[in-house]
Amino acid sequence: MAHRVCPWWLGYLLVNPLRRLVQNPLTLLRPYVAEGMTVLEPGPGMGFFTLDLARLVGPSGRVVAVELQPKMLEALRRRAGLAERLDLRLAHPDTLGVEDLAGEVDVVVAFAIVHELPSAARFFGEASAALRPGGRLLLGEPSGHVSTAELERELVAASDAGLLVAARPAVWRSHAAVLVKA
Repeated sequence: MAHRVCPWWLGYLLVNPLRRLVQNPLTLLRPYVAEGMTVLEPGPGMGFFTLDLARLVGPSGRVVAVELQPKMLEALRRRAGLAERLDLRLAHPDTLGVEDLAGEVDVVVAFAIVHELPSAARFFGEASAALRPGGRLLLGEPSGHVSTAELERELVAASDAGLLVAARPAVWRSHAAVLVKA
């Protein structure tokens, strides 16, 4: 699997409102995210899922969005309302830097990100450490960029980190899985 990061300028296309017609964040996330939860979103880009996550967790919840690219993070900051619910962080190339969240996260939303990382095993290890027991990780990978074989390799890395496949929801133009921390 090649390490390939989405260019920051493509983020503007990813937050296009027309995308909501075929991949509505609220429809996708509502079954997994509830008020009061702590959600970790690695690779939020410019916030296609982030803002709806903040609405879903409500005033007592928190969304920790960790982005590698400063320009993406700055664009998300400009778009973000509900600032009291958002914790926006700049990641390092080789780690999410979320050790402070150990065992506190209810849900990780990893959409179109794992294939961009240098190590899926490291990512799933960090995500698993952040999740509370029984916590879930919603994995989505674009089917145009990630083959079924690549997804299966990611799922093996997730399993090695203690994350087990609980469901395979249908998501437009994506490979998707819901993983649960054992």
